[in-house]
Amino acid sequence: MRLNKSTSHAIRILIECARAGDRLVKVADLAAALDLTTQNVFKIVHLLSRAGLVAATRGRNGGVKLAREAKLIRMGDIVRAMEATDFEIDLDGPLAGASGRAVKGVNRVLDDALEAFVSVLDQHTLADMTASKPTAAKLAVATPVARELPRARSGVAKPRTRSMARTTGN
Repeated sequence: MRLNKSTSHAIRILIECARAGDRLVKVADLAAALDLTTQNVFKIVHLLSRAGLVAATRGRNGGVKLAREAKLIRMGDIVRAMEATDFEIDLDGPLAGASGRAVKGVNRVLDDALEAFVSVLDQHTLADMTASKPTAAKLAVATPVARELPRARSGVAKPRTRSMARTTGN
């Protein structure tokens, strides 16, 4: 199963909130740290708030923080909040009629597959993710900038020696 980008952003937002502890985190700060638009962060925070994963405080001194401890937020909770969890094939479409029973069977299989996927995610918590993933700011500092090496036409860098320089006329 492939998760949408909003779910990925939601996980990153929740990790930042978990690292902040009981301190409120401003949406603008989340947007800057995670390289997202403020509008996108507002949309995701709204969904997370409705799901009971974050507590949002409005106003000048407002922000967001986790609604409960990170060890009590399961990864499956986040996916349920962000993803469409009702998969269904249209019974009125081209597959209706004689194949209606087969379509109902497909829906049952999809429901079972989704439940299996989410049950694996439920075995992990936000606290597990927080302990292993560096923040965006730390990542920017910790990651060295790779320098581009000169490459030959074949894509492989070849060392030049004095003898090569003399024979090629360079």
